[in-house]
Amino acid sequence: MARKTHIDYQDVDQHYLEHRQLRRGAAGWILLAGLGVAYVISGDFSGWNLGLGVGGWGGLLIAFVLMGIMYTGMVLGLAELSSTLPTAGAGYGFARRALGPLGGFATGMAVLIEYAVAPAAIATFIGGYIEALGLFGITNSWPVYLITYLVFIGIHLRGVGEALKVMFGITAIAVVALAATVFGLLPKFDATRLFDIVPDGSVGSSAFLPFGISGVLAALVFGIWFFLAVEGVPLAAEESANPAKDMPRGIITAMMILLVFGAFMLVLVPGAAGAAAMSTSDSPLPEALRAALGPDSALADFVNYAGLAGLIASFFSIVYAYSRQLFALSRAGYLPRFLSLTSKRRTPWVALLVPGTIGFVLAAATGDGGLLINIAVFGAAVSYVLLNLSHIVLRFKEPNLERGYRTPGGVVTTGIALVLAVVALAATFVVDVFAAGITAVVFLLALAYFWFYSRHRLVASAPEEEFALIEREESNLN
Repeated sequence: MARKTHIDYQDVDQHYLEHRQLRRGAAGWILLAGLGVAYVISGDFSGWNLGLGVGGWGGLLIAFVLMGIMYTGMVLGLAELSSTLPTAGAGYGFARRALGPLGGFATGMAVLIEYAVAPAAIATFIGGYIEALGLFGITNSWPVYLITYLVFIGIHLRGVGEALKVMFGITAIAVVALAATVFGLLPKFDATRLFDIVPDGSVGSSAFLPFGISGVLAALVFGIWFFLAVEGVPLAAEESANPAKDMPRGIITAMMILLVFGAFMLVLVPGAAGAAAMSTSDSPLPEALRAALGPDSALADFVNYAGLAGLIASFFSIVYAYSRQLFALSRAGYLPRFLSLTSKRRTPWVALLVPGTIGFVLAAATGDGGLLINIAVFGAAVSYVLLNLSHIVLRFKEPNLERGYRTPGGVVTTGIALVLAVVALAATFVVDVFAAGITAVVFLLALAYFWFYSRHRLVASAPEEEFALIEREESNLN
């Protein structure tokens, strides 16, 4: 993709990068693993269960396994790429080196769409949880959206070290709640409850696949929700202590934790309360605990409040992710340069505020978390195709590139992930043509902006561009 794209670099003064600096050494591998879990953990508390309504338990199980394989393969590839090219651009930087400037920008924009919209979806869930709990007498959620954005963007503006520590603490509460759910539901598990959705008579339908083969494809989006955004860990590369070692350990540890908790939720929640009941639940974990332990269960109450912590953890962490992706694209000139300005605390304040404002407007205008999830998943699926392709291309194109970590299985691992990512991308159109269509139009408009404008105004001294220019010069010498 676009290795031959003509680009022009513009000179910048010596102060340009001085006003675009992040705080280095703020995160070790444990904080990075916590960041990876925080990105995703809200998906264990709600959202995934809606897949039961389109695929049945069997369809969602197959979707979980396929997407688990896809994410694991991709994460192993990203562990290698992030140890090799440790910049805040992450996915954009990897694809820029492998696929050229157009491929890099396309990847970065797909990631940015995912991360800018996902917090808006999570904000709607936070509002729903607060309304359901009867907190503060709130019956209209838009003030919740506003307060959520203001408070947590405000913490990010204080500095990355403070933000990551707060994020880690909130995530720890959510992890304790998931563990408590496992212990609470395990004695009440009944396998027959997994198959209580009546088959609809479609092709291949059965007790295991009540909506047939088509239900599996429809459930893929919800299989993604168990892992969506874990790929954002490499965005912290410039702020980590030792990216060559910390990045692989952090992202792989996070993925293993997410696989374990996702499997437990998928099996135990419908196995305790029934797949049919859970397929429409807004808060499946506490509802399953009340069904299993009684309506006055103190454990269910605890998990209900901790579920709010899980949603906040994911919201908080994905705000971090969108700011770093936007920062990197802007610093290199792909997007307007003012978006990458940093404060005295070395936080990208403009890149925090602009997508935050857009996200709040989306949440308040739509109030539809399901629609926003599908938009985010479309952006994610596009980026997954390009990220796996980037790993494969770099392995063949630059086999001698110094790598801090090498993916087990090499291109076979990311090749399998690539095929599954293409299937997932196709599934987004099956689930919600409207959401996929909207996102595709935004994505194409962004590509047009690059092609007609920003490719003539790139910044050669940006780290991701320097990597690419060095590689090009080395190729010319050889």
